[in-house]
Amino acid sequence: MSAVVADDVRRAVAAVIDPELRRPLGELDMVRDIVVSDAVARVGIALTIVGCPAADRIEQDVRDAAASVPGVSEVAVDVGVMTPAERSALVERIRGTRRMAFTADSLTRVIAITSGKGGVGKSTLTANLAVALAMRGLAVGLIDADVHGFSIPGLLGLTDDDGRPPQPTRLNDLMLPPVAYGVKTISIGMFLPPEASPAVAWRGPMLHRTVQQFLTDVHFGDLDVLLIDMPPGTGDVAISVGQLLPHAEVVVVTTPQAAAADVAVRSGVVARQTGQSILGVVENMAGFTLPDGTAFDLFGGGGGTAVAAALSSDTETVPLLGSVPLSRALREGGDTGVPVVVGAPDDESSRMISTIAHAIASTRRSWAGRSLPVSRA
Repeated sequence: MSAVVADDVRRAVAAVIDPELRRPLGELDMVRDIVVSDAVARVGIALTIVGCPAADRIEQDVRDAAASVPGVSEVAVDVGVMTPAERSALVERIRGTRRMAFTADSLTRVIAITSGKGGVGKSTLTANLAVALAMRGLAVGLIDADVHGFSIPGLLGLTDDDGRPPQPTRLNDLMLPPVAYGVKTISIGMFLPPEASPAVAWRGPMLHRTVQQFLTDVHFGDLDVLLIDMPPGTGDVAISVGQLLPHAEVVVVTTPQAAAADVAVRSGVVARQTGQSILGVVENMAGFTLPDGTAFDLFGGGGGTAVAAALSSDTETVPLLGSVPLSRALREGGDTGVPVVVGAPDDESSRMISTIAHAIASTRRSWAGRSLPVSRA
């Protein structure tokens, strides 16, 4: 009878999901000996590395899974660590089974969020869009490609008490990105030394290599959407992303101001020159309504419509996906690391970002000229 219960415990424990790798422990070969005697289940598991940041959660989930099996009244969990050979085999298995990151034939949609200039709220918008898409049930990844001006970890609350973002867990040369609000996130800020204000002073080749490593050495798993927070302008990173991801879709962010709109068009033009398609335009910092009902347009109006019109042609219409109003809640969410779509879902800016996320999720990219990822039985 104990052997039967032990088999049930093994099945229950094997189904527990590793929170970093997002796969069952049984599939990852992390389950070890299981013995049941006098209603006491002793369960052995092997973590991937020493000091695994998810160790406590995995142990608790294993304990709960084993305790749920009829015939088990007490659970003891023995926690060990994989040997270097076991870990290497796991890394190779992960690399071998995952689709190469974000090729043209991948099922993952890659969406670059761009702007012609800085200061238009592009990163804040990107972080909130990522969370809004995750809240819709999509598997979402986020790359902070704004290497010189990285801010995504802070916007998503991925910082410790000293303001430092967590480092990714490493399995040999494979990196597991931290997760915030359901969004798997990677940023250069996670690799810099613990200084008060770390800065990155890199030129083209280093920037290209960093973006390339984010795309190939970070294990995002199977994603529905990968968002890329691009640096402002049309410099080295924009060119690198265009070369590495020519099939990516682009969302151009502008403010209503005419001067900003004129510059924003350039980022869309460069995206097209690398073969990328323009998904739409988002106008940020749009007018808002005062308590007395008066509309207040601090930065004027019409910039988003102007950019969409300038990027449209006789054969392609670029839509204005939405206009996000200036909002104190949106700003405060960025300062505290709680995205407005989570912290203030009824705020006008939050509702508009959710509407934009819905528009993006509802848009289907064309598979014309691409091979479908299927095989013969």
